[in-house]
Amino acid sequence: MTEHQSPLAGLRVVDLTTQLAGAYYSQFMADAGAEVIMIEAPGGSPIRRLPGWPGLLRGRRSIVLDLGGAGDRETLRGLLATADVLVHDLRPGQVADLGLSAESLAQDFPRLVAAHITGFGADNQWSHYKGHEALVNAKTGIMHAKRQLARRPGPAYVSVPYGSWAAAHNAAHGTLAALLEREDSGRGQLLETSLVQGVGSMDTFNWFLEMVLDRYPGAFMPQEGAYDEQLRPNAPLLYALLIAPTDDGVWLQFAQTAPRLMQAWLKELGLLAELANPKWAGFPALPTAELREEFWLMMIDQVGQRTLAQWQETFETNPDISAEIFRSPTGAFDHPQIAFEGRAITIDQPDLGPVRQPAPLVFAEGEPIHWPSPAPAIGADSEALRAEAARATTDVVSSGSDRRALPLEGITILELGTMFAGPYGVTLLADLGARVIKVESIEGDNIRTLVQFPEAGGAKVLQGKESLAIDAHTPEGREIVRSIAVQADVVFQCMRSGAAERMGLDEASLKAINPELIYVNSFGYGHDGPFAFRPAYAPSIGACSGIAHLEARGRTGAPRDRDELRAMAPMLHAAHAVPAVQADGVAAVAVASALMLAIYAKRRNGTTFTGLTTSMFGSALNCLNHINNEYAGVSPAPIADEEFWGLGALYRLYPAASGYVFLAAAEPGEWQELVTAMKPYVELGSDPRFSTEESRQRHDAVLAEVLGGVFAGKPASDWEEELTRQDVGCVEAAEASAEKLMQGDDYVAAGFVVEAVSPIFDEHRRLAPMVSFSRSTTKADAGCTVGQHTDAILTEFGFADRIAALREQGVVA
Repeated sequence: MTEHQSPLAGLRVVDLTTQLAGAYYSQFMADAGAEVIMIEAPGGSPIRRLPGWPGLLRGRRSIVLDLGGAGDRETLRGLLATADVLVHDLRPGQVADLGLSAESLAQDFPRLVAAHITGFGADNQWSHYKGHEALVNAKTGIMHAKRQLARRPGPAYVSVPYGSWAAAHNAAHGTLAALLEREDSGRGQLLETSLVQGVGSMDTFNWFLEMVLDRYPGAFMPQEGAYDEQLRPNAPLLYALLIAPTDDGVWLQFAQTAPRLMQAWLKELGLLAELANPKWAGFPALPTAELREEFWLMMIDQVGQRTLAQWQETFETNPDISAEIFRSPTGAFDHPQIAFEGRAITIDQPDLGPVRQPAPLVFAEGEPIHWPSPAPAIGADSEALRAEAARATTDVVSSGSDRRALPLEGITILELGTMFAGPYGVTLLADLGARVIKVESIEGDNIRTLVQFPEAGGAKVLQGKESLAIDAHTPEGREIVRSIAVQADVVFQCMRSGAAERMGLDEASLKAINPELIYVNSFGYGHDGPFAFRPAYAPSIGACSGIAHLEARGRTGAPRDRDELRAMAPMLHAAHAVPAVQADGVAAVAVASALMLAIYAKRRNGTTFTGLTTSMFGSALNCLNHINNEYAGVSPAPIADEEFWGLGALYRLYPAASGYVFLAAAEPGEWQELVTAMKPYVELGSDPRFSTEESRQRHDAVLAEVLGGVFAGKPASDWEEELTRQDVGCVEAAEASAEKLMQGDDYVAAGFVVEAVSPIFDEHRRLAPMVSFSRSTTKADAGCTVGQHTDAILTEFGFADRIAALREQGVVA
């Protein structure tokens, strides 16, 4: 293994979290070399109940503390006195009770950076709501976006923890930014983020599409879902992203989105000549549902003429054709690219044996940036850590300044890449104050024209950036890029593997002219290997990583007949390809984490890494770390019921008198709260079928029937108001898109949405920065037009007297 200093070596993190977002956060920090001290209640962390606990808890130390007692609270304070970072997911009352408010922390632990992850925010009208992921998904419309998973009307349960994953990484960005700021100010601070903001960050382009629909009613006809109610295709993109089974019943996800690739695809299917028929005029935007369905079924039939082996031979011989098998979360480890790169690792876990699990997210020089150790036993380090805490002394006087500034102020990032999965990670850092110069082609990034309304597709990913529109394939264009790279702090590139080298903009070339440069790569599959040169799109990665398999409750087997085939294709699309939550967003927040890791490591100890890399595929594997660990005796992951209501009577959707509610009362201690709240309607506490957790599980169907009868008696909104007032997890499941809902006044009032002014859309609402700080500030700028900043950037970097000539030569726009 290559010898290099782990980026967070010597950093101490105290982890007080009990939910999945906190586990993802601390896994990332530990995987980067931080010392993570996990505070466990007697009996152990709830994370240990998940199949993936060995992977999630790897690389930590464990101490058992009962924070109800004064002695153990004092031990916690001793640990905080030695720590750089605290992460917690406590509810507002618990924060005050433990003395962990921003004011208390600043007084007692002035250098401590504290990250607070909540479900619905720390200080708004929903802060008292319980923070279960499913409650967030229901209330924000994510379950509505996934409604075509189910064959019934209404929202559908979402199994992939998009909100927890994104909130964890947003908290990591904020933590590393606050630590960077501490290098100057000498002071820590509190930062906050939420699962609501997490799911908001996942959307690629629907936000601005919904804004346009609301602002210009009738300007164009929106699509009501990728498939209509008769399960016929609505969207032209579904032909390029065809989902179809082979002759031997293996489902494939194709990805032929570029015009050149689509033409090759139709030729391979023997359908290119068919387009000469006037019947198909306008393809792929066919005018009627009947025509769209007919051509779709023709394509599916042609895919079904070959076995998987025959298609794999086609992929090997025709580089313009690409598809992925729908793999299970553990089956993804056997993907040729994962095997080639070593992105699945095996760690010997005491008492379990070998555990196969995802490798750390960030690689350097082709290997994990830090090699993790096994997960600790419950309380394995209690004695040693208690002794350390007893010896600790607390600095109560701050020696630093109380400045309020953007934490990434003064950092310049040069962005070389297109679309969303990589560039949105850079967007997140623009909100924290980084200057981002985006190099675009003269025509502009393809994402700008991805949806029907011009510029709506790229408005989100372009927020806060300066657009430099040049032809970087020309010598003059490359000269411009290199001139900026000489003065930049960071270059981020996510072009197809090999493209940067061919253009002379690779890491070695740019570090030759700027040795202090931080260079971060992000690829779909990887820099090298059997899939490195294939196009990677969110549906492709969703299929091969196991995201679709988990979301579709494993329903990826061969269809029994044509009717089942027609039903399964839309269901699989809903499983992994709806814009609201998908692999692009999963990858983007991970890109921001890698960038922040590199920026902080250089500032902290002068370390710059070679070959620092993330990938969409690797990010998706890590997102499923909670369920994809492989070891002897592993418990199966819980899966949704066949109708996608949820995971059992106490964690599921229910139809109400109007609308739907989601009930979340499955945790220990939540049963009694539900019993009390339901007393006016049904006597649950005295029913022997429900008297113990074991008997409730045995009579789950009966309990669901009883609760279903009660919920049917009132509108969903009434249940939300009544039950949340009594601290029962229950929300009305929204029946509108998340992107439309979040532009409403409620989300502005909650602090999740702010106003911005765009040169394209004028004044509009956008998501607020993903993190808020107790001292540092953030910014929320709008997007930009193609080449809006070209002249200003060229002037700044010494090309003022050449602008006219460069424009005449077609090098700049």
